[in-house]
Amino acid sequence: MIHIAKEKKLYDEPNHRSSHTAIVPSLGGIAIFIGFALSILIFSNGFLIHELKYIIAATLIVFGLGVKDDIMAISPKKKLLGQIFAALIIIILGDIRFTNFHGILGIHELNYVVSILFTIFVIIVVTNGFNLIDGIDGLASGISGLCTLAFGIWFYITGHYEYVVLAGSLLGALIAFFRYNVFGKHNKIFMGDTGSLILGLLISILMIHFNELNIYPDFKYAIKSAPAVSIGILAVPLFDTLRVMFIRIKNKRSPFEPDKNHVHHRMVSLGFKHVHASIRIMAVNILFIAIVFALRDIGNPSLLVIVALLGAFFSWLPSHLLHRKKARELQTA
Repeated sequence: MIHIAKEKKLYDEPNHRSSHTAIVPSLGGIAIFIGFALSILIFSNGFLIHELKYIIAATLIVFGLGVKDDIMAISPKKKLLGQIFAALIIIILGDIRFTNFHGILGIHELNYVVSILFTIFVIIVVTNGFNLIDGIDGLASGISGLCTLAFGIWFYITGHYEYVVLAGSLLGALIAFFRYNVFGKHNKIFMGDTGSLILGLLISILMIHFNELNIYPDFKYAIKSAPAVSIGILAVPLFDTLRVMFIRIKNKRSPFEPDKNHVHHRMVSLGFKHVHASIRIMAVNILFIAIVFALRDIGNPSLLVIVALLGAFFSWLPSHLLHRKKARELQTA
């Protein structure tokens, strides 16, 4: 893909929002998709995933959206409609959806319409959350790898090997991409919207299946607070997206208007190199994962409050440190 992008001059050119200064091929998402699709189709034979054809079909839709956006650009409205269509394939045809609220707000079983609407909302939020954190080297692939690994390990220890294969296929593609994205010098590549949209969609599927398997936590290694744990696993993209959306609405701007208010932009502004900023943000996500699994039995309300407070703090901290840095610079000037 790097060779093709260079031959056809399919580059991500720097602009006022970019964190890079040189032109870089941006078709890494195609390689991620090929690596994932080949692996899952070959190795799922022994662990049959009944809904696999619908997962692949939905992934192909967001793959097409991402490729067009990376090469020609696509309007946010069309991108959103495509994501909803992909979500409906997963939900209605694949029957992959939230059916239970696990007692949050006193709600347990969801009726079919509410189940569809809520699942669409979650898939769209998670998909775009990963799309939005793809701003510096290694961040989107690193965070996605951590989330996939966390879900994959749980599926493995509970014997759901069909989803171990799905998680492992995605993780393998991410490890290969991470090597070229972070450590590639002459062969550097970005994942583009193709990669980040695919990651968000597939991780949202892992998240849904994780929650559905824990509706009745009466088995070994069951998670009593599955919704809170899954939010903690995805803490970085979810809370960063919520914070940025809030800032845009507060400033009377469109919540979909791009800017440089994300946590990774703040870290770069504080003077961190891309890889160092990514490692620190990934360390925060590892901390979240460790906390939610350690406190998995305290109940959804309590754990949700802890995750929300920690998420708000870590999302706010880089902006606070940057504000103090600028204040010191003004004083010395």
